[in-house]
Amino acid sequence: MRVHTGCATTLGYGPRFLHSTGQLHKGGPNRGVFLQIVATEGDLAIPGERYGFKTLQQAQALGDYQVLERHGRRVLRLDLAAM
Repeated sequence: MRVHTGCATTLGYGPRFLHSTGQLHKGGPNRGVFLQIVATEGDLAIPGERYGFKTLQQAQALGDYQVLERHGRRVLRLDLAAM
């Protein structure tokens, strides 16, 4: 992306990318454009919890999206499972 656009580009594997690079994405001037690509896979149980990894991952990805949106960032969420 950087080569073709000339824009600085980062890639975060998530759904928790904002937890590790949140200040970079939420702070500073509003110049970023964010694309969140999500997909729903089969669920695996989490021992001792009433929910599985699918629910946990969906909640984390949605939370990351909402934080970007609340900070006025340009963000697009693409759900591959809906296609």
